[in-house]
Amino acid sequence: MSYAIVFQSRTGNTALLAQTIREALSPEDCLYFGPPDPQALGADTVYAGFWTDKGACSEDMAAFLAGLAGKRVFLFGTAGFVGAPAYFDQILSRVKAHLPPEAAVAGTFMCQGKMPQAVRDRYAAMEDSPRRTAMLENFDRALSHPDEEDLQRLRAAVTA
Repeated sequence: MSYAIVFQSRTGNTALLAQTIREALSPEDCLYFGPPDPQALGADTVYAGFWTDKGACSEDMAAFLAGLAGKRVFLFGTAGFVGAPAYFDQILSRVKAHLPPEAAVAGTFMCQGKMPQAVRDRYAAMEDSPRRTAMLENFDRALSHPDEEDLQRLRAAVTA
């Protein structure tokens, strides 16, 4: 069964997940690996990766997902913030909404990803408050993600 790994990555986090998927699957079945492109539509299964943009995926990824009628789709993504699993579920629900009804979701995976230093600088410049403290702590926790545990969970999800 052929597959394509289609992803967008601003900071390298989602690219790392895409590469991990590529290494976990049979290389001879890989039809396409890279950014959204019509060439990927020839695959039976599409692994679609995104970075979280305003609580969902980018507009470019949303447009690509809308064209996956009749495909099996495995969604994977990263988000700078982490909270309860319900937070990732909300993001995934918004991303799934871009898929046509004829697409079958074969699985999903989300994990935290590190953010650019400019984000921390912006948080540090905020007025001192519990919210500011929480945002700085989250930023610092995110620096090691995706970590090896995240990648192991991804491999398990993809090969299940």
